[in-house]
Amino acid sequence: MIMKYLNKERTTRFCIVVLSVLGLIGCIAVLFPQVRLWLMDLAEHILHKKIVEYQSWFRMFLSYAIGGICLILFFDYCTLTESGRLLVQKVKDELKDCFLAIDFRLLLKPILFMAGIYLLGILTIIRANFLYIDDIERAVSGVRHWYNYSRYISEFGSIFVHADTNLTDISPIPQLLAVLILSISSVLLVYVLSNKRITVVRLLATLPLGLSPYFLECLSFKFDAPYMALSILASIIPFLFISRKRAFLFCSVVSLLIMCMTYQAASGIYLLVTIMICFHNWNSREKTDKEILSFLGLAAFAFCFAMIVFRFILMRHVDVAFDPSTTMHPLTNIIPGTLNSIKGYATIINQDLGLPWKTGILFVCIFFITKSIHVSRRKKTLSFFISFLTIILSFILSYGVYSLLIIDSFSPRLLYGFGLFLSILCISVVSDYKKIATVTVLALNWCLFVFAFSYGNALADQSRYAEFRIGILFHDISALYPTQQTENLSIQLDNSIEFAPSIKNISKHYPVIERLVHRRLGTNFIWDYMYFWKHFNFQFELVDKTYMDFEPLSLPIVLDSYYHTIKSDGSRMLIILKH
Repeated sequence: MIMKYLNKERTTRFCIVVLSVLGLIGCIAVLFPQVRLWLMDLAEHILHKKIVEYQSWFRMFLSYAIGGICLILFFDYCTLTESGRLLVQKVKDELKDCFLAIDFRLLLKPILFMAGIYLLGILTIIRANFLYIDDIERAVSGVRHWYNYSRYISEFGSIFVHADTNLTDISPIPQLLAVLILSISSVLLVYVLSNKRITVVRLLATLPLGLSPYFLECLSFKFDAPYMALSILASIIPFLFISRKRAFLFCSVVSLLIMCMTYQAASGIYLLVTIMICFHNWNSREKTDKEILSFLGLAAFAFCFAMIVFRFILMRHVDVAFDPSTTMHPLTNIIPGTLNSIKGYATIINQDLGLPWKTGILFVCIFFITKSIHVSRRKKTLSFFISFLTIILSFILSYGVYSLLIIDSFSPRLLYGFGLFLSILCISVVSDYKKIATVTVLALNWCLFVFAFSYGNALADQSRYAEFRIGILFHDISALYPTQQTENLSIQLDNSIEFAPSIKNISKHYPVIERLVHRRLGTNFIWDYMYFWKHFNFQFELVDKTYMDFEPLSLPIVLDSYYHTIKSDGSRMLIILKH
């Protein structure tokens, strides 16, 4: 029996060595430009199309080759060396111990409760049935394209969710999946931050996690929603293994890579939870300063390691004009550039939030500081300064790695780390503290809950109004060109369809609504083109104003109505949408 086992082990080791050598040879070969060029030609042959971005694909092959070499060497260490096998066994044992310590039956009812709350919160969004930005193309073309942004899990996960490589509109299934994932995230966040003590009030305190105006935009996407929600869950899961260092390190790296391959806007969530746990442990003296620093260092190492692996091995270098830049501030400008990004982040949030929200957030921050002082086992003055510093640092970290990047746009969906920032503060405030603090938190979250309903109804109102305006416009165009010979007609849009009156009313107290509701026509050339050309089956050439401006041509007016003016010379048409 022993000889049989030894022979089996020897055979296994031999196979691993052979496969590793072959893998290393293949990876090293890719490092040579000639081999990469051959792979490019092979890819073009398989895809049956010409690949234009040669430099991007070359870098991709190079990154994958380096990553492959590192992975093979690490795998060989874990399987062929005694210390490596011992390390793997220890990690497995620690993971098993942490799993056994989790009371999954305790989590079931809270998850169902939060699923009901979140489902009710996005009910009007589902009812609006609004094609939101990227949905416009995916609904009629079936393309995924998440791969271009290194969101590999979204790319391949969508194949299972949609049961096909070609995407179709199966809403609200993706949004329901997002609700389930958000519910698990809320419960686990309470479980981690409240020492496994889950109460209804603490669960309700997590509502900003999924119903902040910024994550509401994520839930508006019919195709992207579950993967955006998964990025939040992946950032919280490692803290279930916080009691064992090896298990925590392993789960942190894996989970952070999952987060990066779903939606990178969640990059600050892991850091937020880390900082809050360290603050509570310091303020209550539950752990020594040495233990706190050890945990902080371990989490920081896991985060940096995962970001480096993603940046240099997994991330695709594709420059897309309408996507946030992946370029970091240069080292000579890293501090002022980062400070400028943080300033822009704070400014846009200040502009987005209405007075009721700002008031509620201010009181939550005050209660957080007063509670920290009240329960502190440190000096009161020191506790005040550290709790205030924790709020400032947490706010900055809620923007994640984007503060290090050169980004001109602050799209709402990039800012949903702010919702996690609020959730964490709210959980701390309602945990065994004064009733007035609990009432304040619940009042703030009620405002978010009400806004979610207003937002969903606003999408429906804007959709009806836009379809009405587009219908009139297409009727007038078809009257001018009744033969449908529009192949040689170039059309340019000036202005856009204004917001519906209900949205203007909401924006008086909640300015963020005007950044959340997507206006049809005139606001984004690419999506306008998709909406015209594909969704209305209307073939023509839509000319971007930055490429050629029709206004100086002084085209004759062929139609002037209450809603728009059409100028045309027969081959070019300028449509001026009236407000």
